[in-house]
Amino acid sequence: MIRVGVGSPRQTQIPPLELPRYGAERLSGIRCITTTLKTEIPKESALTAMALQRLDALAILTMTGAGFERRGGGATGYVRSTYLAHLIPDPHTPWTISPPLSLDQLVQQDLLDLVEALETEFKRSLPLDTASSTVPQGVEQVLVVAVIPQIPGDQDGDANLAEVALLVESAGGVVIETLQQKRSHPHPQTLVGAGKVKEIALRAQTLGATLIVFNQDLSPSQVRNLETQIGLRVVDRTEVILDIFAQRAQSQAGKLQVELAQLEYRLPRLAGRGQAMSRLGGGIGTRGPGETKLETERRGIQQRINTLQQAVNQLQAHRSRLRQHRQQQRVPSVAIVGYTNAGKSTLLNVLTNAEAYTADQLFATLDPTTRRLRITDPDTHQTHSLVLIDTVGFIHNLPPPLMDAFRATLEEVTEADALLHVVDLSHPNWEQHLRSVMALLSTLSVTPGPGLIAFNKMDQASSEALNRAREEFPQAVFISAQEKLGLNTLRQQLVNLIEYATLPPIG
Repeated sequence: MIRVGVGSPRQTQIPPLELPRYGAERLSGIRCITTTLKTEIPKESALTAMALQRLDALAILTMTGAGFERRGGGATGYVRSTYLAHLIPDPHTPWTISPPLSLDQLVQQDLLDLVEALETEFKRSLPLDTASSTVPQGVEQVLVVAVIPQIPGDQDGDANLAEVALLVESAGGVVIETLQQKRSHPHPQTLVGAGKVKEIALRAQTLGATLIVFNQDLSPSQVRNLETQIGLRVVDRTEVILDIFAQRAQSQAGKLQVELAQLEYRLPRLAGRGQAMSRLGGGIGTRGPGETKLETERRGIQQRINTLQQAVNQLQAHRSRLRQHRQQQRVPSVAIVGYTNAGKSTLLNVLTNAEAYTADQLFATLDPTTRRLRITDPDTHQTHSLVLIDTVGFIHNLPPPLMDAFRATLEEVTEADALLHVVDLSHPNWEQHLRSVMALLSTLSVTPGPGLIAFNKMDQASSEALNRAREEFPQAVFISAQEKLGLNTLRQQLVNLIEYATLPPIG
């Protein structure tokens, strides 16, 4: 098929969504011949268009002649010189340009051999310079885009970027590169500027990325605009978290809540996604119980949301009855809260032999676990009984869809007699994590009971972090759940906490 375009290679480039998607080969199988009246090397705009379209080759023909006089309704002239440009596996300079060629020299070029050699070179050489060299087949190769606000003295940008990379890994992807842009205000159409969108598309093509992940939430129109211009699936931080939750949910209650959150989040994002952007292809952002509902009619999806909402309300009522039963038996409860991957489930296992799943990853466990803990006072030999509730991990800027869908789980926090706030002291941003959890707790409709801070992983923390935590939080306890350090002190503090929490009001 021959496609004729009037304009420059940049103006007449094939829309990304119409190009062949990445498969076994890197190049698109399309070759372009363009003509010009000036003898000059190809402009960068034309070469960028070639790279964005992954063209096999771009031939530039300089046409000249006696003013292109009309003879028999046609123009006359001849090819004065030509250039041949094509992509190369170099992440810094992704193309090469031949010296001026005659038309005969251009015709003698064996493009089939050239394309085959380039494909071989892409497979052999390019992965050596990128993170994709160790990516198994079928695993998402992710280009992360970080938009950092221009705030004087802001130190959270790098931490936010590192957390997004961990989220991608927890979802099963591999980050092959990260691009950053500092902006005082987000671009209303694409979050980043037009030049940055072109850079993202070029780097994604060069590195062979299969997914673009933004560190900030995107509006439905921004997602559609970005996917149209880049030609790859684009997801934001919230969608990555939803994908992780879809993988982690094990109980029926957890699956209901995940499906509800996914559908409510994706419903406004269904329009304009075209066949090439179909969510049925697999990968990050495509998993979960609600996946089969995504490309049905909006009315059907809304009905499903209403059904799920009723089921979550029933779950909420069921958990409320369980809490009332515990309260009637006068068994105090302590909810374990904390930032994701702080070691909450590990601590529950050590204290109660709960055998809850643990892993060094974000949101390793999703479903809450409740276990009874008995503590014997070594001095009085009195046995105290309480219920420990392991809750879902918190994260900075927890997406609103998750806050809404998991309100039944979060009510375990608001209804508990006391809170045990576990903090990973070995994390370089432990103070930010602590503040994030406290900020999220303050948004709950019911004020939680008194709390105790337990700084976990003290054996891995620096002496500076230990001294600072002891100075700022003198009432906290310092433990290592993995190494079983400081647990006796923690048990005694838990007894003191529930005794204080369950005291009758004065007067």
